[in-house]
Amino acid sequence: MSDQTQYLDLPGGRLAYDDEGDGPLIVCLPSMLDLRSQFRFLRPRLLEAGYRVVTVDQRGMGESSADWPEYGSTPLAHDLMALLRHLDAGPALVYGCSNGAAAAVYAAAEAPELVKGLVLAAPFVRNAQGGLVMKLTMSLFRIPGLALPLYMSYYPKWEPKRPADFDEHAALLKANFKEPGRGKVIASYMGMSHDEAEARLDKVTAPVLVIMGTADVDWPDPAAEARWVAGRLNGEVVMLDGAGHHPHVEFPAEITEAVRTFDAGL
Repeated sequence: MSDQTQYLDLPGGRLAYDDEGDGPLIVCLPSMLDLRSQFRFLRPRLLEAGYRVVTVDQRGMGESSADWPEYGSTPLAHDLMALLRHLDAGPALVYGCSNGAAAAVYAAAEAPELVKGLVLAAPFVRNAQGGLVMKLTMSLFRIPGLALPLYMSYYPKWEPKRPADFDEHAALLKANFKEPGRGKVIASYMGMSHDEAEARLDKVTAPVLVIMGTADVDWPDPAAEARWVAGRLNGEVVMLDGAGHHPHVEFPAEITEAVRTFDAGL
């Protein structure tokens, strides 16, 4: 398998992904409004551990096409199911971060034959429980002209233990947003709901591992949210001290070990 970009044409657009390795399949979905290179530290470790690793650019992001009829965790779930069927490699382990976790839950509930297990990192499988301040912030993200600078100013909060290449990755992300047709993507994702994922939590039968960082700013109490998600899905919890909303960027070695241990028990 090659790590060169591959594409899957879908009714609403073109999905970009890479595919490398020859072992058990793990498909990785990055967090909302980021690039699949978010897995730049985790991916080589998973390959070394013997996995076939597929990382995906969400619709509207990275090398996936810019203009789609709709955005959000539910459309992403349909993209994920289409990709798993296209790969045709049997049930896969799915690693979903943030809204990628909501998509993974939806796919596991609707197409259980495609999913061997779920690793949910910093999972949004229900709508944010924040108060008025969060609601006002989300509203600002949807204002043309404010969305990009506001988003890029907030982005560092998701990685409090910044990697050495943080500025380089942030510059690539900003450049991606400035490509033709991507101007509306931030606002489109900010208006999404995870209600459909939450409604399917009780239908998930695949084993689940929840990974959460203690410094995840998206939750007033990250540990409590991790326990809630794991309780609804009969899952296990791994808490990473000091990790933010992209734990695989900050703690790739620890997450690789957690994934291997989880997978060995399936």
